[in-house]
Order: sequence, then structure tokens, then C-alpha cells
Amino acid sequence: MLSSKQEGVSMEWRGLALGLVVSFVVGCGGSDGIAQVSGQQGNATFPEIAAVMNQPRYREATWGLRVVDLESGEVLVDQNPDTLFYIGSVRKIFSVGLLLNAVGSEHTYDTPVFRQGTVEPGGVLEGNLVLVASGDLTMGGRTNPDGSLSVPDSDHNEANSLGNAILSQPDPLRGYRRLAAQVAASGITRVSGDVVIDDRLFQPFNFRDELDVRPIFVNDNVVDVSISPGSVGSLATVTVRPLSSALTIVNEIQTGAAGTELDLDLEPELPEIGVPGASATISGNLPIDFVPLFTGAFPLVRTFRITQPSNFARTVFIEALEEAGVEVDAATVKANPTGILPAKDSYQLVDRVALLEGSPYARLADYILKISYNIGADTSLVLFGLTRGVDSMPAALAVEQEVLSQRFGLDPSQYRFLDGSGGGETTATNKVVTAMVAGLLQSQEAESFVAGLPVLGEAGSLGFVTDFAADPTLAGAIGKVRAKTGTYVTLNATEDGLLARGQALGGMIEARSGRRFAYQLVVNNVPIESIEDLMRIFQDEGTISAILWRDL
Repeated sequence: MLSSKQEGVSMEWRGLALGLVVSFVVGCGGSDGIAQVSGQQGNATFPEIAAVMNQPRYREATWGLRVVDLESGEVLVDQNPDTLFYIGSVRKIFSVGLLLNAVGSEHTYDTPVFRQGTVEPGGVLEGNLVLVASGDLTMGGRTNPDGSLSVPDSDHNEANSLGNAILSQPDPLRGYRRLAAQVAASGITRVSGDVVIDDRLFQPFNFRDELDVRPIFVNDNVVDVSISPGSVGSLATVTVRPLSSALTIVNEIQTGAAGTELDLDLEPELPEIGVPGASATISGNLPIDFVPLFTGAFPLVRTFRITQPSNFARTVFIEALEEAGVEVDAATVKANPTGILPAKDSYQLVDRVALLEGSPYARLADYILKISYNIGADTSLVLFGLTRGVDSMPAALAVEQEVLSQRFGLDPSQYRFLDGSGGGETTATNKVVTAMVAGLLQSQEAESFVAGLPVLGEAGSLGFVTDFAADPTLAGAIGKVRAKTGTYVTLNATEDGLLARGQALGGMIEARSGRRFAYQLVVNNVPIESIEDLMRIFQDEGTISAILWRDL
């Protein structure tokens, strides 16, 4: 059974499918409630697409499809054109695309460390050490040796909701260790004052009642727990990353006999961070014959949310300093002491003792779009607001709307955005989405935008859609469809189970004919009972996309 908890019971399954659209409209475009898909090119029809849409599982569902020729602007398909669909994470096209164009592909969010006070003989800093948070989403924690980012398709950001994850390989504390090494290299051997995170870059915003997001991140603000069975009746084996005295994970998972049920409990799932002795417990039963989803092999991954990122970052930075040979007199675990910060933006270059260069934003955009990283998209919207002189989520939404109207010609009545990631009842018409895609494909950062989108059959949340055995003529679409995915799931109010209120794809198709198209494909109100049901919807949308690739 699928689980969900934020925003009532809505959630996003980002590691696989994530990000599609939903809509509530009666009928599917035909007077009898049967989907009818017509194109304007010689009045051509698409009976194979209609056959997919008219399967029994979509009996009560509503479909939307819009296809626009990117060269001529001709609208070839426009099914349910005026419907405000729930678009889920397709919304990320807007927030990430705007920031990408505002700052450029190569822009980096660099994190400096400043000393406040003098360094006495022997390397004693008589004062405080300040890490100034820049909004760097990864802090070096996903950086491969070649500078690329490690982004597994089944990412840990969705481990709890999807049931498993594949952990990235780099050290999640790499950036903090590098900063600590530079502090030591500057000649500081001891900090007699305190260590503080300056997290005032923007006003904190609440993320789905889990945490207030600030411009500082550690391991995407989660603690990973990797679990493998022991012998039956004994404790399972658990490893934790990142290890820190900020939070101790207690293992009470029993290895169960073959054939027993998997039952894992995280308590509390949202632990308090910043108090000495903070801990959380993972308990339950792990069957010795359990087969983890996605990987087919152990470990099985769960995560605890880092609910106070600034407190956690302060602790791991102090621990990294001490590993590098820099003593810190202040307590390692406590609340981030923002009261000792100097005036905002008062730092002098001469006092800088370390600098972590962030990844180019094009790589961060790829990360956000490929796996549908919600906090990354929300932060991107607020960072976009900073480029327009505002520093809060509500103000960023307002200036975004101005830009969408003035630069892209989008009518505000045709969309409703609540955040930067597509949470809750985020809605838009297909016209708005395809217009945004077309606009971004004509922008100066079009290449980076296209590269970041999930790819049918190859990468990201569309990578697993590869089953075209029933019609081999569609297999050529693999690698030729690039689209952001979006998912919005709630409890089914009329019957047991869940309701896929929205599943959508928004992006582009490089058709077999050589033409390029912007498109959005949406279905809403589909009853589901398992993740397998959701995957079938994904496969059907992949099949429709492949038909468009072949026939347009």
C-alpha cells in the first residue's frame, strides 16, 4: 500500500514518476464521455492514442493533451484546452527555468567562511567563525571526481514514500570537510568563541510541515539509514550517514523469518535537532527474504528529516573542524547562535578564511528536474526572487507572475502556483505549460534546460518507461522524448484506496519526422491501489508520447 502524509494526504512520488498533472473536469472531450483525440493536420485522428485513453482503468478519468509545432507555432492537438489541470511537479519547469535564465548555466552559489576577531600567536581565533549560507543545494555532497553530480534515479529524497532508494556515492559532508581544511590551512588552530551559520540570505519558508527551509543544506536535509538483515531473531544491521552527534539513530529492527511482513517505524520521523542527546529510533520487522524495491538487493533505505538545518550544519561543521585539527571551545551540539552574527552583508574579504565553490546551476537544475527534488525547486524560486530584489516565498511568487506575464505572455488566470515545486493543488492549463516550454526552448539557456529534463527510457523519472514490446515501432521514441513529470495523489473520497488526481508530462518531442514539438499530456482522477498501478499510468503516458513521436 502506498503511504502519504503531507498536505492532507497528497504527496509526490518524485524518484520514479514524479511530477505530473491532475485535473477535475467532467468528460474526456467526447459528448459520450469517450476520449476523442483529433489533430488539425489534415483532420487526422489518433485512434491508437484514444485506445490508450479509453482503457477501463480510465473510465472516470479526464485526459488533456496539447501539441504545438515549435517552428511554426501550429497547434496540432488541443484536447480539453481550457481545463485548469493539477500539474504537480511539471510546475518545476517554471521555477527552475526562470532561475536558470536569470543567473546562467555557469553561475555558482559559493559558501564563504569568515573570522570575526583576531588570530593570536599560536593560531587562536579570539572570536567567532561564521559560515555564510549561500543557498548551495548540495554543499559538495553529491560531487563526483569529475565535477558532475551523483543523481540516482531512485533518490533518497523519496526513500520513505517510495519504499527504497539508491544512495549517491560521494561523501555527503564533503563540502564541510573542505571548508574545515581551508580554515586549518589559514593558520587557525582554535576558535575561542563560537561557530555560527549565517542563514539570513532569504526568509525561511515552511516545507510541507516538515521543516523551515533556510539557505543551508546537509545531505539534502535528511539522515540516511541503510538496513540489511541479520540472522532471524537478531537485530538487523544498520548504517547511518551522515554520522553526527547532532542526531543519534537507535536501531531496534528485528530480522524476521521468511514470509513475515515488512514493518518499519521511524519515531519521531521529524526529530528535534540542536539539543544535546537528540535521538530517533527505527524499529520493526525486516523479513530475511524481503526483496527491496528498485534494486532487488539490500540495503533497504529509509530517512529521517533534518528539521533544523542550521543547527545540524553548525554541528557537522564543528566536527569537521575538529577532524581537521581546529579546536572549538563552544559546545558542539546546541541551537545555532544567530544572536552573535554581525550586521548582514558586513563581511570583509580580508576576513575570509575559506570558500566552497558551488556546482554550476545547470547541474543543479539537472538534479532538480531529473528526480523532481521539491525543496530544490522551492529554493530555486526564492533564489529567483533574490535576483528581482525580494527575499520571501510570497514575494518571489508575485515577481515570478510578473515575469511570466511580461516575458512569456502567460495569463495569470490560467495557472495557480502555491510554491516552487508543485505542491498541493497547483494548477495550469496545457496552453500555459506548452507556452512556457516553447519560451524556454528559445531562451539563452535552452540547451541546459533541455539537458535537465527526464528522458523517456533513459534518465530521470521517465527512465523506466521502456516497455514497447507490444508495438516495436514505438521503441525509437526512447531518448527522443524529454519531459518533466508530475504526480498528485490523494485518498479516494468515494471508495477505498488512493486517487491519482493528476499525472502529467510536460516537455518536448523530437519526432521521427524531424519536427520538434512542445507538449503536455495529463490525466486525472484515476483510482489506484499500489505503486504498480501508478507505473501503469506512466507506461500509458509513455506509449502516447511514443505514438506522437512516430506519427507527427
